[in-house]
Amino acid sequence: LGPLAESGGGSVEAGGSLRLSCAASGHTRGRYCLAWFRQAPGEEREGVAMLDTGDRSTYYSDSVEGRFTVSGDNAKEMLFLKMNSLQPEDTAMYYCAAAICWTQRTNERARSFLGFNFWGQGAQVNVSS
Repeated sequence: LGPLAESGGGSVEAGGSLRLSCAASGHTRGRYCLAWFRQAPGEEREGVAMLDTGDRSTYYSDSVEGRFTVSGDNAKEMLFLKMNSLQPEDTAMYYCAAAICWTQRTNERARSFLGFNFWGQGAQVNVSS
């Protein structure tokens, strides 16, 4: 398994778009769930989008549903997060994470953004009003 490495963060005005990428070497083979989390200063870390690399199902938090899209490229071992209609409250450090999804229980936990124990270093996203 290689490290997870995010890229693509930056600054954008409200209403704009950004796409984050995560190099996820080794985490797309077998059965993994990959997710994007974010953490703003003084706030709890929040799971925002999850992709099951097995059945390609996706899950989103209510705060980003309809604006963010998670996708993956197993061949290139990459995970992406396309963020549209960005708002100042989306400002945070965004992290790519992986969880082993082998059983029904681990899959259910991943859908609740639990059980992720492989993490990248993060990519900063700043949205100005």
